[in-house]
Amino acid sequence: MRIGVLGGGQLGRMLGLAGIPLGLEFRFFDASAEAPALAAGELVCGSYEDAAALQRFAADVDVITYEFENVPVQALDLLATAAPIRPGRRALEVSQDRVNEKSFFAEAGVATGEWRKADTLEELKSAAAELGDCIVKTRRMGYDGKGQMRIKTPADCETAWNLTSNGGLIVEKVVPFDRELSQVAVRGVDGDIRFWPLVENVHKDGILHTTTAPAQGVAPSMKRQAENMIRSVMEMLEYVGVLTIEFFDVDGSLLANEMAPRVHNSGHWTIEGSVTSQFENHVRAIAGLPLGHAEARFASVMINCIGAMPPAPAVLQHDGVHLHDYGKAAREGRKVGHITICDEPPTGESLKDKVEHLERLVEEARLIAAKG
Repeated sequence: MRIGVLGGGQLGRMLGLAGIPLGLEFRFFDASAEAPALAAGELVCGSYEDAAALQRFAADVDVITYEFENVPVQALDLLATAAPIRPGRRALEVSQDRVNEKSFFAEAGVATGEWRKADTLEELKSAAAELGDCIVKTRRMGYDGKGQMRIKTPADCETAWNLTSNGGLIVEKVVPFDRELSQVAVRGVDGDIRFWPLVENVHKDGILHTTTAPAQGVAPSMKRQAENMIRSVMEMLEYVGVLTIEFFDVDGSLLANEMAPRVHNSGHWTIEGSVTSQFENHVRAIAGLPLGHAEARFASVMINCIGAMPPAPAVLQHDGVHLHDYGKAAREGRKVGHITICDEPPTGESLKDKVEHLERLVEEARLIAAKG
């Protein structure tokens, strides 16, 4: 079976690396001839407006998936006659527009914080006055903290409108959360759903810094709440593949922030830390194969490498540490790799000590790269 993947970034690369042992072949579509996924399969280069390039990509693939949610839905419409697309068009359409996403959450019975849409400066001012301390975000595009601004005073509205008015805005009341969590799950063609444990995320400058898996102090009621909400979303979308919902933990209750219809950064720990990784289960799902168990094998912490990779020897001298270099050139603010630290016995140092040391290595590498 040949799987076509729209996008050739590190997520596509890891999908290919997970699927090759299952006897699957991969073809990727990306604008760059040096996309990281080139290491895991054939690469077709082109733009999403290039119908001929898309047709070359889709020739003799058995199923099509995507590794990022900014794929133009028009490209999916062109490809729909070539092979099944999993997850489907509706999931992409919902996740690409934050207003549509929040409205869909309401339909699915998924709780969120207060929000308003703003298509004019006057609507933005009115929404900010109603909500008080709030964050303005572009409805479309924007990731890793981009395309958003916090509004604390009425004077901030003009600045926010000039910065983020392209394509309309959403205004979200600031949620006084205790921590950020995410639920990653997978649904097969037959409707079977598997849930990885809830994980805790820490962000720096709008970019995911660490994921701790499983999250500590998760009550059975919170586990049920997260699983019921993501199940509702998956079933309403007739979803196939891996889906992630990011949550705010507010006094033990969950409010959804956003969803990602793909494998997700907060699920990278699953490669070494769970029985079946998010990447393997995604390709199993879209290929119509039985799903694997999603239980955690032991406690894990994932650290993103932002800007530059730390020296491999310094990382790998620790037991239970796994390095993933995406093969991307160093650049400030860019995700170039990740490290997963697993609490694998026997080991001479604590998980906490290893994490703290590796965080320092990652930060040193970032600072060195930033200085040029």
